Amino acid sequence: MKLKTSLAALACLLPVLALNMSTLTSAEKKNQAYNPTTQALAEIANMKVGKTDWPQWGGWTGRNNTPEGKNIPVEWDLDEGTNVRWTAKLGSQTYGNPVVANGKVFVGTNNGAGHIRRYPSNVDLGCLLCFDEKTGKFLWQHSSPKLPTGRVHDWPLQGICSAPYIDGERCWFVSSRGEVLCVDINGFHDGENDGPFKGEDNENTREADVIWKYDMMGELGVSQHNMCSCSVTCAGDILLVNTSNGLDESHINLPAPNAPSFMAMNRDSGKVIWTDKSPGRNILHGQWSSPTYAVLGGREQALFAGGDGWLYSFDPKGDGNGKSKLLWKFDCNPKNSKWILGGRGTRNNLIATPVVYDNVVYCAVGQDPEHGEGIGHLWCIDPTKSGDVSAELAVDANGKAVEHKRIQVINEKNGEKAIENPNSAVIWHYSKFDSDGNGKIDFEETMHRSCGTVAIKDDILFIADFSGLFHCLDAKTGKPHWKYDMFAAAWGSPLIVDGKVYIGDEDGDVAIFALSKEQKMIAELNMNNAVYSTPIVANNTLFVSNKSTLFAIAAE
Repeated sequence: MKLKTSLAALACLLPVLALNMSTLTSAEKKNQAYNPTTQALAEIANMKVGKTDWPQWGGWTGRNNTPEGKNIPVEWDLDEGTNVRWTAKLGSQTYGNPVVANGKVFVGTNNGAGHIRRYPSNVDLGCLLCFDEKTGKFLWQHSSPKLPTGRVHDWPLQGICSAPYIDGERCWFVSSRGEVLCVDINGFHDGENDGPFKGEDNENTREADVIWKYDMMGELGVSQHNMCSCSVTCAGDILLVNTSNGLDESHINLPAPNAPSFMAMNRDSGKVIWTDKSPGRNILHGQWSSPTYAVLGGREQALFAGGDGWLYSFDPKGDGNGKSKLLWKFDCNPKNSKWILGGRGTRNNLIATPVVYDNVVYCAVGQDPEHGEGIGHLWCIDPTKSGDVSAELAVDANGKAVEHKRIQVINEKNGEKAIENPNSAVIWHYSKFDSDGNGKIDFEETMHRSCGTVAIKDDILFIADFSGLFHCLDAKTGKPHWKYDMFAAAWGSPLIVDGKVYIGDEDGDVAIFALSKEQKMIAELNMNNAVYSTPIVANNTLFVSNKSTLFAIAAE
């Protein structure tokens, strides 16, 4: 009788509860904290992977590296093995970020480990390696022989610089040869050669089983500069790819101005759905960023960072006739900035991946690390507008719009100038901030060029720049909370997990901070070699790659 009474009472309460939820004011709904980890886990739950796997670069299509994790170590000893579950040998240079899904770990590197007998370690290859998640046992390798054109397209020893995308038994990635590949995550361990591609050179269990591959150089005329490094993502069954089309070795000529920079493919068949060449002749150097996908302002959006320094948003389905459908575009450089060879100018590429947080978009500018340090910009953008949503418009002396130009958009000597864009989508912009109020901008009050992608949680944003500064900002306003000088260049991006923030640097240090508006360093641990990639967490294990070794770190 008591049970029936309780159920009856609950039944009476349900309409009231529903009414209370539906009558929340917009201010109350807005004040409910946005949790990117919850959103990531909800997306991952709809994939054929483990519920706390991290199956692509950034873990999910929003690219915010904030996984679920508990008891993630802040102490470990590589020599004694304390909190080190296992290690795995990688190549001699590793730039690819680890990805974990369905009991396996995937890492892009070169062939310095010599895992396959027919390719000794002195043979330079681009390699995607697959290891057992629990033990670190090597399972298989996809091998990409170097292109005969040499360093202009396939820089020596750089290997696979992208991270794959995993769903179910399929793995998609971009090779160092400019190929988009779909491979079986089981390799030939399942005793089958899956197709339609069945032309593998070798079918032993240490080799990759290719399902299909698409040669962007051969099919689309793409000419990548030095390497392809796109970490693909998916909008449903649509695979989004940055082609890496760029300049030749002169750093002046663009061999393939009409080749696409961005494209969408059917992930099951490899068939191209649409392509886009928007950056065109304005590509500054190379195109090494990765796409992002989200539903923003009620629109599906595929976000591509272009080699011209513009951020583009497209409908991932295209226009339905094999062409792209542009939603908006944003110039991430001031109109008076100038591109100068060797990194001596103020105009920058986009190498970082756009990040989506609480329905807005974040992206920083940067250049090839070989170009050194320089002025940078970090933008927070409203993705609900359409058309040119840049901060500025370029006009001539008569107020007429000036066509975008590669080297420098406006020539002030000719009366050209930048004016405020009434359609601007800028929420905030961070480049310089006089934190101490002394009227001067010093080194630590400047945002420098960055290869890194932001990570955000609890409205606190973190990003490392190539000058070695680790910036902590308010994600809603762009106001700095604090900075930390790592005294070493940072190539990778932050990890936020378990109330902590991890960032690696070129000296091999991993700095760990509390997730806080106050600077609270927890530890700084050295990995015995440079850390060029980004730490991740999957299934309560921290995965960190230095140049030559993958470490699985977990509480004992």
